[in-house]
Amino acid sequence: METTYRITGMTCGHCVAHVKEEVSGVPGVEKVDVVLDGRMTVTSATDIDFAVIQEAVAEAGDYTVALV
Repeated sequence: METTYRITGMTCGHCVAHVKEEVSGVPGVEKVDVVLDGRMTVTSATDIDFAVIQEAVAEAGDYTVALV
């Protein structure tokens, strides 16, 4: 299953790396693709609760996330 999100607040490659690292640690996440323009695609075996994704993104820094 692939889910696409919009991340706002990222300004550099380090931001992208931090978001990718935190979201990759969410149980059930198999793959995370993040690009600086704010798109994030999460591949998982099952549906992941949006609140869990929000928490992981918040752990990465001062970013916001929305479902696309």
